Amino acid sequence: MKDVRVEEGFYPSDLKDLSVRELDLLCDGIRAELIESVSACGGHLASNLGVVELTVALHRVFDAPRDRIVWDVGHQSYVHKMLTGRGSRMGTLRQYGGLSGFPKRSESIYDTFDTGHSSNSISAALGMAAARDLNGDNYHVIAVIGDGAMTGGMVYEALNNAGFRKGRLLIILNDNGMSISPNRGSLSQHLSGLRSSDRYIGAKDRVKDKLGDIPLVGNSLVHGIGAIKDAVKYTLVPGVVFEELGLTYLGPVDGHNLEDLISVFEDAREMNGPVIIHCVTKKGKGYRPAERHPDRFHGIGPFDRELGVALKKSEKPDYSAVFGKKLREMARRDERIVAVSAAMIEGTGLAGFAGEFPERTFDVGIAEEHAVTFAAGMATSGKRPFVAIYSTFMQRAYDQMLIDVCMQKLPVVFCLDRAGVVGADGETHQGIFDISYMSHMPNLTILAPSDESRLRMMMEYALEMDGPVAIRYPRGEAADLSMYPELTEYAEKKERPHARILRTGSDVTLAGCGSMTKVCLEVSELLAQKGIECTVIDAEIVRPLSGRDRQVYRRAAQETGLIVTVEDNVVTGGYGSLIEDLLRSEKVSFSKMGWPDAFVPHGSREELMKAYGLDAESIAGKIEVIQKKDQ
Repeated sequence: MKDVRVEEGFYPSDLKDLSVRELDLLCDGIRAELIESVSACGGHLASNLGVVELTVALHRVFDAPRDRIVWDVGHQSYVHKMLTGRGSRMGTLRQYGGLSGFPKRSESIYDTFDTGHSSNSISAALGMAAARDLNGDNYHVIAVIGDGAMTGGMVYEALNNAGFRKGRLLIILNDNGMSISPNRGSLSQHLSGLRSSDRYIGAKDRVKDKLGDIPLVGNSLVHGIGAIKDAVKYTLVPGVVFEELGLTYLGPVDGHNLEDLISVFEDAREMNGPVIIHCVTKKGKGYRPAERHPDRFHGIGPFDRELGVALKKSEKPDYSAVFGKKLREMARRDERIVAVSAAMIEGTGLAGFAGEFPERTFDVGIAEEHAVTFAAGMATSGKRPFVAIYSTFMQRAYDQMLIDVCMQKLPVVFCLDRAGVVGADGETHQGIFDISYMSHMPNLTILAPSDESRLRMMMEYALEMDGPVAIRYPRGEAADLSMYPELTEYAEKKERPHARILRTGSDVTLAGCGSMTKVCLEVSELLAQKGIECTVIDAEIVRPLSGRDRQVYRRAAQETGLIVTVEDNVVTGGYGSLIEDLLRSEKVSFSKMGWPDAFVPHGSREELMKAYGLDAESIAGKIEVIQKKDQ
C-alpha cells in the first residue's frame, strides 16, 4: 500500500493514483494531523474536519493549480493547504511569520484568491471564468461556499449573473447546517429540506428527451406539458431555486463519501454552463468534542486534545461578555432595547440575551448590510437597536450606516466588537480601519472605552441618545483601570463621555484612545523612570468633541508642548488626525502613533504591537528620541 501521509512534498498529483481505500486512509490521517496542529496553535477546526473528503475528492478530480479553486471565507482551507505542499508547516499555522489561517496568493500558487470575509467566492470565481473565456483558455473554475455564506446578498448577485452568462462554472455548496451561529432564514430551511430529498440529476431533460422520441405527437406533448411541469417541479424537484436562476443543480450528495463525491465531480467536470453541487457534511466530523459543539470549535485557541477543552482561559471577563451582561441588565428595564447581529450571536456575547429575550434578538445571518438597515427600520418605530458586529465585518455596511442610519439621525447603537488588531486571523480580521471610515459620517458619535466600566457607562449614554452611536472595543480580556479615581467616579452614570486627564506631568502629553489608554499609562511609568513626566488623557469620545473636550486637549498641549496620540487604528483618518486638526493653530509638537496604512499580518497581538512599535517600551523609546530633537 502506498504511503498516504501528508508531508511537505505532498501535492494534488499524488492523489491521482491512490485507490478509494487509500484515499479513505489519507482522510483519517489528515483528520489526525488537523487535530494535532490546531490543538497546538489554535484555529478553525470544526469547519476543516467537515471538508476533508470534499477537499480530497476535489483535488483528485481537478488539476490545480491550472484549475482554480476559490474558498469562500477560507477558514475551511487547511486541508487544501496540507494537500498542496504545506503539510509539514501546519505547526506554524496562524503564528507570526507562519502559515496564514486563510488562503493567500503570496503563500502558494494553489491559493487563487485572498479570502477571509464571507459570500464573495462566486463573484470572484465568475470573474476568473469570464477572463478565461475572453483569453481563449480552457480550465475549470470552482467556488467552494458554505451554506452560512449563502445568506449574504452578494451571493445572489453573483448567481444571477452566472445564470445570465451561462458560462462554465462549478459551485460546490458545502452544507453543514451552520456557520458560526446556527444558520437563519428561508434559504437555510430550503437546504434543510433538500438534505433529506432524493438525488436529482437532470430529471427534466430526461423526461423531455423521452417524450420527444414519441412519433408524431412527441413535440406537441413536450410543449403542452410545459405549464404542468413548471407547477409540479416546485414540489418535486430539489434545487429548484438554483435551477430557476439558470444553474444546473446536482445533489444532495454525501460529503463524506469519497466514491459519490468523485463521481459527481467527474460528471460536473464534463458539463457546460454553471453547475452547483450540493454536498451535505458534518461540521467537526471525526472528533467527538467538535461534533457535539461545532460552534465552540469553529474558532478556538490551543486546547487539550483528549479533553477537548481550552488550555488557557482567563477568569476575567472579556469585552464581549461585559457587553452582553450589561445589555441584559438594560433590557430588563427598557423594553425598547433589541439586539441585532449577523451570524455572531455567540461571538459578540449575545447568547445570554438571546436566551432571556428570544423575541427581541435578531440574528439575520451573514448579511451585515441588511442588519444595519433592518435596525434602522426598527429605530423609526420606537425601538433602540444595539447592533453587535465585528469591526472588520461592519466595513461591509458602510453605505447603510451612512445613508440609512446617519443621514436620518436614527438612534441605532453600533457595537463594534474586535476593534483594533485581533491577532491570529490576520489581515482580513484586523479591526484597524473603523475610526477612519466612520470619522466623517455626519451625526455619528464615536466612543472608545478604556476599560469595562467605561463600556458599561457608554452603553447607558448611547441608549439615551437621539442619534446614532458607535462604541468600539477590543477583543480579549476587559481592562480594569479602577485604580484611577478619575475613571471610577462616574462609572455607571449617564454623563456624556469626555476627554479626561488621568495623570499630570510637564514634559509630554499622551492621549490614548480606547484600549491604548492603558498602554499610555504604562508608557508614562517607563518615562517617569527616565525623569520625563507625562500628562495622560483618556479620549473616551472620538467625535464630536465638545467645548470641554477641546479645552482639555488645548490646555495639556500648551502646558507640555508635545502631544502624542496613541490609537489601535490606522493613523490616516484616525483619532490622532482629528486631534491634530484641533491643535493645528497651537504652537505644539505633535506625533501620531497607530497602525500604518498597510494590512497587518497574522500573529499574536503582543507580537504585532512590538513589531509595529506600539508596545509600551517602543512608544517610550520613540518619545525619548522626539524629546531630544525638540530640546
